[in-house]
Amino acid sequence: MAGSGGVSPPGTAPPLWYHRDLSRAAAEELLARAGRDGSFLVRDSESVNGAYALCVLFQKHVHTYRILPDEENFLAVQTSQGVQPKRFRTLSELIQLYLQPGQGLVTTLLLPIEREESAEEKDYSDGEDEKPPLPPRTASTSSPNSAVVAQDTPTDCAVASNGLSTISHEYLKGSYALDLEAVKQGASNLPHLNNTLVSSCKRLHGEVDKVLAGLEILSKVFDQQSASMVSRMIQQSVSQGGDEELEHLVTKLAILKDLLSSIEKKALKALQDMSASTPSIPPLVYTRHSKIIPVQTFEVKLDVNLADLTKLGKSQKHTLSVDVEAGKLVVTRKIKDSQEDWTTYTHDKIRQLIKSQRVQNKLGIVFEKEKDRSQRKDFIFASAKKREAFCQLLQLMKNKHSNQDEPDMISVFIGTWNMGSVPPPKSVGSWLLCRGLGKTLDELTVAIPHDIYVLGSQENSVCEREWVEALRSALKEHTDIDFKQIAVQTLWNIKLAVLVKPEHENRISHVGMSSVKTGIANTLGNKGAVGVSFMFNGTSFGFVNCHLTSGNEKIHRRNQNYLDILRLLSLGDKQLGSFDISLKFTHLFWFGDLNYRLDMDIQEILNYINRKEFEPLLKVDQLNLEREKNKVFLRFAEEEISLPPAHHRYGGSRDTFEGAGEQEVCFIINRNGHLGDQEVEDLGVGGGVSTNPTEPFRGVEGRS
Repeated sequence: MAGSGGVSPPGTAPPLWYHRDLSRAAAEELLARAGRDGSFLVRDSESVNGAYALCVLFQKHVHTYRILPDEENFLAVQTSQGVQPKRFRTLSELIQLYLQPGQGLVTTLLLPIEREESAEEKDYSDGEDEKPPLPPRTASTSSPNSAVVAQDTPTDCAVASNGLSTISHEYLKGSYALDLEAVKQGASNLPHLNNTLVSSCKRLHGEVDKVLAGLEILSKVFDQQSASMVSRMIQQSVSQGGDEELEHLVTKLAILKDLLSSIEKKALKALQDMSASTPSIPPLVYTRHSKIIPVQTFEVKLDVNLADLTKLGKSQKHTLSVDVEAGKLVVTRKIKDSQEDWTTYTHDKIRQLIKSQRVQNKLGIVFEKEKDRSQRKDFIFASAKKREAFCQLLQLMKNKHSNQDEPDMISVFIGTWNMGSVPPPKSVGSWLLCRGLGKTLDELTVAIPHDIYVLGSQENSVCEREWVEALRSALKEHTDIDFKQIAVQTLWNIKLAVLVKPEHENRISHVGMSSVKTGIANTLGNKGAVGVSFMFNGTSFGFVNCHLTSGNEKIHRRNQNYLDILRLLSLGDKQLGSFDISLKFTHLFWFGDLNYRLDMDIQEILNYINRKEFEPLLKVDQLNLEREKNKVFLRFAEEEISLPPAHHRYGGSRDTFEGAGEQEVCFIINRNGHLGDQEVEDLGVGGGVSTNPTEPFRGVEGRS
């Protein structure tokens, strides 16, 4: 008898641990919030139609197991080659097995992470209105009237997302009687009802605080009196509880209502006063499709010496507000009794940013005070990532309002991805937005588009035109900018695409493209490299995307691949033809699937990864060992590696090593090298778009 391939047996509602339309990123957030080993949920696979993904939290890492239907529509967890899979008719049966210890997962399933039950999922088991079971999950397209289409219809209005209906039901079923008994005995309040209301309004409290925090910035500019009031309300909301909490919520809602109705009038009056008292300034011209960047704030401390501390007292806490669109930096000093003092600096008054090398979250800012006079202030940020986000915003602000015709800084995004000959998922946003493992961008700056995107792929079976259009479409979705194609070079399934902002298209010249085959006898293009070079005004750039020979023992072959590519790739100035490409460019970036392995037992590698100890792995990394011998990548620089190695699986699934021998699983540290004088910054490895044996890898952000 064939399996149903469904979530649960016919006639029953889907279990609460099944999250049908949950994204990978959202699943990892739910599990991280649970914080307990063995927490799990099941979601739909984003990359394989008709499949599921079992996500399990263990030692602060989310392990994902792919669940696939077979020809008979039975379900099984994907295992390594040679391991007989266990087959189940439904997901519920599968999960029941893995709730038992010793079944091959990284840990036993212990704590299901339940979805919030919607109106669609309530129990209609009285007979007449019984809800039909979820149909078998297949890759085929359903008819417009099928149950699948009906379930995909948006039903947000019917979802009790704050749990109020459940809480109210519990009160009426149980606590109501306790309050009734208290009233009979002469009580003048209803403690259980009060607790019910407080619990129900928890989320509303948070939403109101978010809105008030956003309006606080506008209030500081247009209405100082309201700003102080908003600040006090946010501070007081932390300490309220019980009856006071409900009263405080009502007060906050009243203040929010008054603030919303008055802030536009006060802003209009302030702008009218400003326009009457200042000379006419030509309006800023924005790119038609560019997003306006909202004001961003950073909580910092002023770094002062002991003598200055005596003068300033307890006023080291500051807020830095960067208004990219208006070209202003507001430095707010917090004083006791909720009073604040602020100073506004226009973009032309910010002379220099000085990053401390010793203290990674410390930044010096030099302000112009008067003619030929300046003042330096040192600030301590919450983290090094926050410092970098602030610097990026400030540089963006200065570029935006500079009188120069040409930019003095650009940012370059480089990504490399071995796709394993599997079609990409619908969205590659987590790749392009740097969301994943390793050094990711700060949330404040993650959506700011880069000037140039250089995107390399290996084992990419998508046709060239379709792949480029998919990348342009993804970028437009996240940046509202129609990026222009500068070059695309393909060698079999190795591809390299270069996309730039429209305003930079005319600044790029001398575009060159080349490829080198390093497959069998250097005649097959399944291994090799593609390259693109160009001039950006007076600066030369070169980019190499490679796929080197695989195999744990083929180190010398990989070294020779590198030397062949270095010598034969024809890029850059033709007059420098006698030199290899490492000597032809101001900046040369080399990335791809280099296939250098880790010489260590698999279990030892897994132990280090689970403990997030990467230094021992770097010591046995074949590429590092070859570089120490000066055999490959001389003079190339590489940012600190703070991410786990990727792994090739031959017939296995992500994070599944059951029954895998040394030849079935290998670990690789994805790389991106830079050759040049300017600083580069590693952006890490991303999750959410992996459909293949190796993870997508984001490269470096280079500035020139």
